[in-house]
Amino acid sequence: MLRAYVTVARLRNFGAAAAELSTSQPALTKQIQVLERRVGAVLFDRGRHGARLTPAGELLLLDALELLERSEAFDRRADQVASGAEGSLAIGFGLSGIELAPRAVAVFRSRWPGVTVSLEDLPSAVQFERLLTGGLQIGFVRLPVPAGLEHHRLRRDRLSLAVPAAQRVPRDLAGWIDARPLVRLTPARGPGLTAQIDSLYAELGCRPQVLQESGDLQTVLALVAAGVGPAVVPSTAERIAPPEVRLVPLPGRAATWWTGVAWSIRTPLTERFVKAAAEVARAARTEPRTGHG
Repeated sequence: MLRAYVTVARLRNFGAAAAELSTSQPALTKQIQVLERRVGAVLFDRGRHGARLTPAGELLLLDALELLERSEAFDRRADQVASGAEGSLAIGFGLSGIELAPRAVAVFRSRWPGVTVSLEDLPSAVQFERLLTGGLQIGFVRLPVPAGLEHHRLRRDRLSLAVPAAQRVPRDLAGWIDARPLVRLTPARGPGLTAQIDSLYAELGCRPQVLQESGDLQTVLALVAAGVGPAVVPSTAERIAPPEVRLVPLPGRAATWWTGVAWSIRTPLTERFVKAAAEVARAARTEPRTGHG
């Protein structure tokens, strides 16, 4: 009704206004009459001169223009949000996404600057819970995912032994690390990684000792570089490892696993972010390693 009112006021003719609004003149007249009943005043004087605003119509026109502009702005914003050009994404990542997640966020934001992105460091188990309850929209997680979540594989990770770059290691890595004191990530910080490592130890039949723990993977690598002791870490940690550290892949079926992105509700935003994450993962596979192998 406001659009009808404003259009008639601008064109000063019901017939011309009806044509511009792609409606019939009787239908337009009815809209104006409904609006006049709502405001309790006649808005137009109609005659041979066309349609002229009454004093009441003149007084209300500015308000109608402001309301119409706000309504149109709302419609535009709603279209932006519905199409995924605006909105927000809460994203989780753990050790499985320590390198890919920030790069995927950078690529996504370069394409969709109107979207607000938050990034939180969380274990996969916590991410699964928040994805299912709506606290997160995307998670970089260790696969598989629980029921109720969708996922896209990004890459396969592998357990490796991090040692000082000059450290010589024998071919029999399982025998070499058996009963050897190792640095490790605190189990509470990476429960999925800890379970993976324990499975590999069981498969290889070795029982390393715990020399020192740290709640941060980069600190673990720094301790290795300082010569405190070796550590079992994901191979993808090579990209954040100092040059004084090299990673040696460990044998065994339990040494490998898939990582990926997971989500619970498919939206234009999640689809675009998953696409960006997949592109980053493909590019990462072709990049030269920065660590020493």
